[in-house]
Amino acid sequence: MTAILLSFATFVSTLGGGFFALRFRDRLHLILSFTAGVLLGVVSFDIIPEIFGMAQAHGLDADKAMVALVGGFLLFHVLEKTVLIHHAHETQYAAHRHPRAGVLSALALIGHSFMDGVGIGLGFQVSQSVGIAVAVAVIAHDFCDGLNTVSLMLVNRNSSRRALVMLLLDAAAPMLGAAIAVRLQVPDSVLMLYLGFFAGFLLYIGAADVLPEAHSQAGPGLTAGLFALTCLGAALIFAVTRVTG
Repeated sequence: MTAILLSFATFVSTLGGGFFALRFRDRLHLILSFTAGVLLGVVSFDIIPEIFGMAQAHGLDADKAMVALVGGFLLFHVLEKTVLIHHAHETQYAAHRHPRAGVLSALALIGHSFMDGVGIGLGFQVSQSVGIAVAVAVIAHDFCDGLNTVSLMLVNRNSSRRALVMLLLDAAAPMLGAAIAVRLQVPDSVLMLYLGFFAGFLLYIGAADVLPEAHSQAGPGLTAGLFALTCLGAALIFAVTRVTG
């Protein structure tokens, strides 16, 4: 019950981040620059260290997770270039309009949020102190998850209503994950592969979608500021993972 109650705090945190992105959509290029840094930080300072930590703790092969990372990156690249009919040239990036790409990106984040909830539930299966520590870490970065979900929907020309639907799904996902995890055991080997696969998705989304779009929407005089926001996003996740890790 404690796991589910704490997962409700992630619901509130995610909504807060999403509403922030909706409110300031006219400054989306600034939000996107920050979001790109957040995505890079989550992969570098949260997911990958977690993969190697799990591998060391449970005697698992981290190379498989790294293969899954590359697979996730390439799969999203193939989907975007084929299924999503990505015809425009890279020099015409600002003309891209792919609502389905936004939905796919948001679904990937929803899947991550679900696994956040699973992590909370499994943490409480180990001990209450471990469960609380995991929950605090998830709550701390779920604000950025909500911001990322809405930003990725808006940058791909989805409506605010669609973005709100995805935000609600993202906010509810950790609660569902926690409710399931307190009843089921997820093998560490499977969770580690998922983390690698999801890291590949995030790397592609940040490097090939979010960051180029942020710079395409801003004038050349803002380039330095956008770089600074990207660095700030990555630094924020570094700080959060060090404080809550």
